[in-house]
Amino acid sequence: MIDMEDVRSATDTLARAFEEYKSVNDRRLADIERRGGADALDDEQLSRMDRTINALQDDVTGLKASMQRPPKAGAVPAADSAHKQAFLTYVTKGFDAGLAPFENTKALEVINSAEGGYMVPQELSERIVTRQFDTTPMRKIATVMTVSTDAVEMLRDTAEPVAQWVSEIESRTDTADNGIARIRIPVHELYAQPKATQKLLDDAFINVEEWLIAKVAAKFSRAENSAFVTGDGIGMPRGFTSYSAATDDDASRAWGTLQYVATGASAGFASSNPADCLFDLMHTLKVGYHPDAAWVMPRAVADRIRKFKENTSQAYIWQPGLQQGQPATLLGFPVVLGEDMPAVADGSFSVAFGNFKEGYTIVDRIGMRILRDPYTDAPFVKFRCTKRTGGDVVNFDAIKLLSFSAA
Repeated sequence: MIDMEDVRSATDTLARAFEEYKSVNDRRLADIERRGGADALDDEQLSRMDRTINALQDDVTGLKASMQRPPKAGAVPAADSAHKQAFLTYVTKGFDAGLAPFENTKALEVINSAEGGYMVPQELSERIVTRQFDTTPMRKIATVMTVSTDAVEMLRDTAEPVAQWVSEIESRTDTADNGIARIRIPVHELYAQPKATQKLLDDAFINVEEWLIAKVAAKFSRAENSAFVTGDGIGMPRGFTSYSAATDDDASRAWGTLQYVATGASAGFASSNPADCLFDLMHTLKVGYHPDAAWVMPRAVADRIRKFKENTSQAYIWQPGLQQGQPATLLGFPVVLGEDMPAVADGSFSVAFGNFKEGYTIVDRIGMRILRDPYTDAPFVKFRCTKRTGGDVVNFDAIKLLSFSAA
């Protein structure tokens, strides 16, 4: 059982580690200023401390998430409980007779049919989705909606409507809307195919339910992570880093193009005032998007940024997440570690900042199916698990990119 004392202990350890980190980094920066270079031992020590701080931050975040996670629901509806029991019998033994009443009902509800597989019971499906939510950064920060069709369509307004003042008796005329367009996000099929021997499934010591949830959620989340960030939109969701980007601001940039700010150096940060590009990137985002804004970056880039200071006050711009429910922050905004962000290279978009709830939408098709296959890879039993999901940028003003380039 996790209590507040566990959280306080982990938080205190993280705070002490970061204070020590700042002390070593201050010494490194003083050496650079005085001698023109850093001591190799300091660089090595900071590298070790980066790994320690990352692990401590993960521990603190995990403890807080565990405390905030609601307890398991009590009574499960009888129909869903019966469906789950019939489904687990199908998974372990291959007997599908007990599933027929539930699958017929779902087919009538137009959620899905039993052709090619059987619907996962709602209770199990929700736990798989919850597991994905815990492990997939984009699902934490983007808008997620569930649909019962093969795509979602929405209208977008790309410009401000015209408005004007009138007197009490002055006539009113229609005002231009200045551009209403349609956004369509299709869903694509995603599958996972874990397998186990029939003997393992028959043995009582294995929790088939937990095993299946863990395997499916892990495979789905890895595939989704990559697609939501870098996917090309062909047979998969389109990632936000796959779009073209320009330095033009929101008023002059063509819709469908993201804005970027350059770091000032190829495949790295500028040697002088390296944090300036982060301030510039933050200020390109309109203030109205700031309340839910976040940084997304791989851990390797976070390790670099952790050493940066603000020029005037010499305060560190990165702060560990020490408060209840708060992640690490950069310039006051939460940092989401996304290892699917492009690796640092010349011109890479390895850091993003924005309001992803406004900027990116994930679409899930209702229903998840599993087909049991004991034949094609005997003695293993395969479980072909399929779901349909999509994702795309819906607001190109709400997401900004950092380009690791000179200009």
